[in-house]
Formats: sequence, C-alpha cells, structure tokens
Amino acid sequence: MSDTFAMIEQVGPRGMMTLRGDLSSTKLKNAATGVAGVDFPGISECNCVDERGIAWMSPDEVLVITPYDEIAKDLKRMQKILSGTHHLLANVSDARSVFMISGAKSREIIAKLSPVDLHPDSLIPGQFRRTRLAQVPAAFWMRDKNTFELICFRSVADYVSTLLHNAASAGSEVGYFQ
Repeated sequence: MSDTFAMIEQVGPRGMMTLRGDLSSTKLKNAATGVAGVDFPGISECNCVDERGIAWMSPDEVLVITPYDEIAKDLKRMQKILSGTHHLLANVSDARSVFMISGAKSREIIAKLSPVDLHPDSLIPGQFRRTRLAQVPAAFWMRDKNTFELICFRSVADYVSTLLHNAASAGSEVGYFQ
C-alpha cells in the first residue's frame, strides 16, 4: 500500500513441516538440514535462504520450511530418513500464512503489535520469536536488518494483514529505533 511507511506483503503459500523430537539427535538434524539445505538453528534462531529454512520453535520442535510445490516430496524424504526414530512430523503448510514486512522502519511495525523487545541490540537478523501479535499467536524472524518474515494461522491472516497495515500507516511513525 502506498499509504504505509513500510512494504507489507502476504506472500504465496510456503511449505512448512513441524518436526518434534530430540533436537540433539544427529538423525533428526540431518533430516531437517538435508531437506532445508541450511544449518540447524540454535535456540531462538531461524536459518533461511530463499524459500528454505529451519526455525527453532521450542526445546523439542523445529519448523522446516520448503517451497510449497515441493512439500509432499520433502515430507516423504524426511519420513524415510527418520524411519525408526522417535519423532512427530506434520505438514502444516495449509494452516499458515506468511507476511514480509520490509523497509528501514519495519521494526517499528512489529514493536507496535508485539511484547517482544525489538531494540537492535536485542533482536538481530537470524533470531526467531514466537509471540502474540495483538490478539493472535504469531512468529517472526529477521531476514536482514530491514526485513521481517512473519507467520500466523491462515484463519487470522486477514486480521493480521489489517493489523500490520494499520501499524504502518503513514504518519504513525514513532521513531524510537532511529
């Protein structure tokens, strides 16, 4: 929208798999990194390159991100690698929506809506947060110093879109992070 101080776009569907299990397991890490093609993230981190990545969700859960049109193939590949290993693997692609928020003041938009400390010393590119965005659960990470990728449940995507656009309304800049 031209009446916002940052670019907000809902991106097309993204392939996403919830993988739960022992995150210290070499087999589990190899399955996730083999499909995503990125390093396994540390606590509260997300490693993404283009449409592939892995996000740390909790002490026993990661989110494996792939192109939407490759999710079925990637899911089967991971199931094969993880055969015989205690795990839970679920395709959650169609239950999620993805937004990109970009621009020099993108941090302000997220800060208006989330209780997360967004100061540049506290949240840097590659870090991942699960939180609330106003009244709904969401997760986000910084791709670079001016770009956030945000995921939420598809059922609340219209609400989240409205929240983001309202928080980015031209003239509503706070200027806290400048």
